[in-house]
Amino acid sequence: MKGTAKSDLFRELPAVDELLRAPDVARLTAETGTAAVTDAARAVLARLRQEIASGLLDRPALQIALRGVRGAIEEQLRLALGYSLRTVINATGVILHTNLGRAPLAEAALAHIRETAGYYSNLEFEIEAGVRGKRDVHVERLFQRLLSDVAKVSGGAAGLRPGGTAEAAVPTSTQGTPASAKISTIVVNNNAAAVLLALNTLAEGGEVIVSRGELVEIGGSFRIPDVMAKSGATLREVGTTNRTRIADYEKAIHERTRLLLRVHRSNFEITGFTEQASTAELVELARKRGLSLMEDLGSGALVDLESLGVAGEPSVLDSLRAGVDVVTYSGDKLLGGPQAGLISGRADLVARMRSNSLFRALRVDKLTYAALESTLLAYIKRDHDAIPVLKMMRITKDEIGKRAEVLAGQVQSPNMKAEVSDGESLMGGGAAPSAVLPTRLLVLSCEGLSADELAARLRASDPPIIARVEEGRVLLDLRTVFLEQDQMIAAALGRIAL
Repeated sequence: MKGTAKSDLFRELPAVDELLRAPDVARLTAETGTAAVTDAARAVLARLRQEIASGLLDRPALQIALRGVRGAIEEQLRLALGYSLRTVINATGVILHTNLGRAPLAEAALAHIRETAGYYSNLEFEIEAGVRGKRDVHVERLFQRLLSDVAKVSGGAAGLRPGGTAEAAVPTSTQGTPASAKISTIVVNNNAAAVLLALNTLAEGGEVIVSRGELVEIGGSFRIPDVMAKSGATLREVGTTNRTRIADYEKAIHERTRLLLRVHRSNFEITGFTEQASTAELVELARKRGLSLMEDLGSGALVDLESLGVAGEPSVLDSLRAGVDVVTYSGDKLLGGPQAGLISGRADLVARMRSNSLFRALRVDKLTYAALESTLLAYIKRDHDAIPVLKMMRITKDEIGKRAEVLAGQVQSPNMKAEVSDGESLMGGGAAPSAVLPTRLLVLSCEGLSADELAARLRASDPPIIARVEEGRVLLDLRTVFLEQDQMIAAALGRIAL
């Protein structure tokens, strides 16, 4: 298109004021306000100018676009004034899908948020005494009950006091005086924050010894060495990527050593010619040298996952029973609660973290406490099916297959083909990297659409349906689809197949 022709097209574009006076647009202004409609009209006109400049619009196409300008402004308003954060249907089979919000909250957690956040609450108020309180108390009592089963281990490791209070393994200081043994827990905004707070409190100005094979990178390019640098502690790497012995830790200890750190490799595996110091060996070394032992578990399960078909994921209790002094873990992974970083361990060490000024900067709000309190109560009541993540893990392959067969039978169009085949669900979220759960997959194809195009059509549904695309096939795994969403998928497939 020649420059003069483009100039002619630019002159055909109406002014913003002219658009606002048009009857259809004026009605939009009455509904949503002048400022919002004006911004939307400017955005639409700017887009038309760009399309003219790029040669995408000739005169006939521009006339069509101008006839639909009211609808374009309305769509721009919908995008500008609508929620960006919205519900999606997770049909990927990845239970802890980081990009899709990780663990869905239990119904009881949502109800507790509504009842405490919609009104005033006793977040930091002691009702009986009528004085200011501490927000920790709402979950500390529950953690005390859940973590009180720290079995007694020979050699002074974790045990229970006569009254049932959790008592962790206690290192003997160089002077031979044992520290306090009660287990305590505090909450910050995520596990990276928990690691940062713990390292800053326990090792600022000193060295932290960690195996080279545990210098992990988590989502968003955050790395353990970077977090440690921010904490003010110095990283002391020992061993090699695939082999680190207890002797490597012992040789690295000197007068500036403050902490031994074990990082659970929750998002990858090292196999083959490998060796790793055991937790028991690290506990013994920490006791002998008067040091604290910290473990970054990452995923942080509170139940035995072996019964759910997931092996190799230690629980928080496993670590505390073994004698680890401080354990950090996430709230929105295998725990099945809200995003949070949890620090459980010796009460004297946790008390030091609570008094650290970083704790206030990293603390969580009433929404998190409400959701976390409700989630922990479900564990105490042993109502594990109330926690969506645990319920999804427990669904059998046959149950998923029956739902997939029903959905496949509802695809009536000759343009759409739906079959059911065997497959695997994943844990995701940096938890149990090698763990898979057997499932049945709905395999879709649509005449005239590639797999990527079909997946895009599914994402364009309301609500968006997020599928897997593998080897040119679109796969839906109903393990991560809530039962009431099955019919939404059927309706979306019906629309796409037309």
